[in-house]
Amino acid sequence: MNQNRNLHVLALGVFGITTTEFGVIGVLPEIATAFHVNIEKAGWLLSAFALIVAIFGPFMVALFSPFKRKNLLIVSLFVFAVANILSAYSNNFYLLLIIRMIPAFFHPVYWSIYLSIAEKTSTPENKSKAVSIIFSGLTLATVLGVPLATLMSDFFSWRASFLLTALLNIVALLGVQLFLPKIEKGTEPPISFDSNIFKYKIVWINLFLAFFIIASMYSTYGYMADFLKNVTGIDGKQISMMLFLFGGVGIAGNKIAGKYMSRFPFLTTFIFLTLLAGIHLLVYCCGTLLLPMIWITGIWGLVHSGGFLISNINVTSVEGSSEFINSIFTSCGNFAVTAGTLVGGYWINHYGIKNVIWASISGILMSSITLYIKFKYTNHKRKLLTFSQHKVN
Repeated sequence: MNQNRNLHVLALGVFGITTTEFGVIGVLPEIATAFHVNIEKAGWLLSAFALIVAIFGPFMVALFSPFKRKNLLIVSLFVFAVANILSAYSNNFYLLLIIRMIPAFFHPVYWSIYLSIAEKTSTPENKSKAVSIIFSGLTLATVLGVPLATLMSDFFSWRASFLLTALLNIVALLGVQLFLPKIEKGTEPPISFDSNIFKYKIVWINLFLAFFIIASMYSTYGYMADFLKNVTGIDGKQISMMLFLFGGVGIAGNKIAGKYMSRFPFLTTFIFLTLLAGIHLLVYCCGTLLLPMIWITGIWGLVHSGGFLISNINVTSVEGSSEFINSIFTSCGNFAVTAGTLVGGYWINHYGIKNVIWASISGILMSSITLYIKFKYTNHKRKLLTFSQHKVN
């Protein structure tokens, strides 16, 4: 197997399914207007998708574990393509919401298989690099998927954005079908619920850390288009360009996070949280000023893009069934997206769109407290281990 080629082919699929999940961010204002609902209610198109992934992720991964991995990847992308086509022709908000939830059941199946392939075919020192290739698909969705969906909505309608997303998933499906070699059955052990990993405190600490990080990211980012429209005062074309900028510099941020997480995981996480807090404060202070917001949006994208990768590496640093652990991370991450968008929507509804920043700041504060707890816990465990070794000697 050509490892890098396989990972990049699979990253194309991540691009497709992530654009399906997050592409709606840029068109929420248009959908809210079309169906005569408020922005908080429209936000359920993102949060309901994430909630399905969060609740059913591990069960779906275990349910489909007897099937061939490549076939599962192809079926998942097919479901995503069909759901996007149906979404484009929905004439009722609740019907659109239901259709959006269907591919969410297959989202964790694709992610867990992909992450597992990356981890199993990488040496420990190259794990972060392999994972960064995976998350390049997510970053690419931010760079191209979300802005293109926004641009299609502005030029044509929000329905066109779903048709574009369907096309992206079809292209990804063809890429996996044509270029990904068969994964030998001998390398596909059944996936089991390794509940023993939940006995370790560090697992829970890492899960809470990932939850608060991702929730804080999406409390504001989930409503970025609405913020730029109503606070910065720019139109759809300008919003799409800002989203291009946000995602474009995010490619570099993803690589930087992948490079340093393998060497300095705690310090990298700490710097990430510090920068993320600073960026949100700048957005709050300068949100009404276009030129400063252009610079701030670029820096925001650079920092934001590393959040998922940092969270994933923290959670998957424990030993166990890689596909099961990754399904747990996928559930945790999507619970966080759900929580973040719901809290953000609540904040907007009660305090106004400009103050949504404080929902993210609250999440970053909780992340920092959890990271401190992790630091104290790991130091304590390290001292106990050193003492035990000294005693034996």
